[in-house]
Amino acid sequence: MSYTALARKWRPRRFQELTGQEHVVQALANALDSDRVHHAFLFTGTRGVGKTTIARILAKCLNCEQGVSSQPCGVCSACREIDEGRFIDLLEVDAASRTKIDDTRELLDNVPYAPTRGRYKVYLIDEVHMLSGHSFNALLKTLEEPPPHVKFLLATTDPQKLPVTVLSRCLQFNLKRIPQDRIAERMRVILEAESVPADKIALQLVARAADGSLRDGLSLLDQLIAFGGGRVDEAAARAMLGTVDQQHALRLLRALCGADGSAIFAEVAALEEWALDHGEVLDGLAALLARVALLQAVPDYAGDELYDTETLAGLAARLPTQDVQLYYQIAIMGRRDLEWAPDPRTGLEMTLLRMLAFRPVGDALPSGVVRAAASTVRPTMRPTVPPTVPPTDSTTGLTPSGPDALAGAAAVSLTAESWPQIVLRLDVTGLARQLAAHCAFVGRHGDQVRLQLDRSVQQVRTPAATERLAASLSRFLGSTVTVEIDVGDVAIETPAKADAREHRAAVDHARESLEADPTVRALKERFGA
Repeated sequence: MSYTALARKWRPRRFQELTGQEHVVQALANALDSDRVHHAFLFTGTRGVGKTTIARILAKCLNCEQGVSSQPCGVCSACREIDEGRFIDLLEVDAASRTKIDDTRELLDNVPYAPTRGRYKVYLIDEVHMLSGHSFNALLKTLEEPPPHVKFLLATTDPQKLPVTVLSRCLQFNLKRIPQDRIAERMRVILEAESVPADKIALQLVARAADGSLRDGLSLLDQLIAFGGGRVDEAAARAMLGTVDQQHALRLLRALCGADGSAIFAEVAALEEWALDHGEVLDGLAALLARVALLQAVPDYAGDELYDTETLAGLAARLPTQDVQLYYQIAIMGRRDLEWAPDPRTGLEMTLLRMLAFRPVGDALPSGVVRAAASTVRPTMRPTVPPTVPPTDSTTGLTPSGPDALAGAAAVSLTAESWPQIVLRLDVTGLARQLAAHCAFVGRHGDQVRLQLDRSVQQVRTPAATERLAASLSRFLGSTVTVEIDVGDVAIETPAKADAREHRAAVDHARESLEADPTVRALKERFGA
């Protein structure tokens, strides 16, 4: 006996068996059960989401010998013949191969005649957008006023190409792309019925490669069963699809967390041995970053088959939220720009280096070439350094933080004057650092430190940021303190305002120097600039 492909063998034969198109099924079922069936339907959507399948089930509902309903019996001669593709009153037409006006006229010549076997004569026109303009004109009148025994079911992947006059004569149903989890679940059910062993990760990989099309997913599943010798496992799926093992993405992201350029280059070199698509590497890294960002925003996110909660939680704790967003943006932009790189590997390496070079100031900076690149970035805040403060690092141009800063904490007392430099030396990033920068020191009473926040940026005061700032201050001072923050009009210049003032002064100085340049002055005089 010849083998039947999974996509054909497991094609739904009732509305209840459809996956992911509940909105269409509900509307059609209500119309059938209330006997309010329109004469022309248009089903739109990407390939493999069920357009033709729904049309065939609808034809079965209309012609079932038990009567018109949303639940055909499936055993009468009409139902069986429709399932087998030999029902004489169901005329399936491939518009892609019959685009000419003569073909359309030949098709419509039989419209006035009553059905031979069934209750209705059903015309199923697939890829209807491929018809010529003359064919659409020939179809219009029949679509508008067909005989009562005729139903038109149109399907297309490109509804924009249909004339408005045709669209206005049809009930239009837009079929959705099927979610990855629904595709994987449907494949799991099929494989259980087929007694084929499979693991969850392999099914997720195939479902992702299906790109919203269940039919494509089942075709890939057929190929994977053959590739894996009757089994569906992760290694075979990755080898067949050319996808990147999630461990590669994990190792890359962990190297980014530690700003370890050597580890990053070693991992890229290891990827070469697998001859993987470099774009897939960035896709895998972006997918991992998206899951980390989701866990940071939704603490009860439970992960999925590819990455468990414990792994994601470890990364979420090591990476500030702004770094995650920055890395994700760089990854997807680098993916887009790969075709412009001298070669794919160089494009991948430069994308990863860009992630390191543009990390927000205050994080641990990478060594070597990336550290040199980072030194050219102007820090967010750089107020005047008092004589008592240790000098800045000559390599990075940044004020020391971490253990070195804590060691010198005793040299700086907590006052309004020293607050800007203390902010620079706190081991916080992101929103907590912004909160500290926009505050002025008010006073300290025992274990309580009072700050005043500029009213214009009060949105940066969140419970999490306040808690992180208090913890960092406690580490800096060597004793546990709490932070009390009032919102108001700050009379004292905050570190952020001091930095903005210095920046404006630097820009003004640069502009004055430019204006005084003899060459610039000569150009302005000559061209009237």
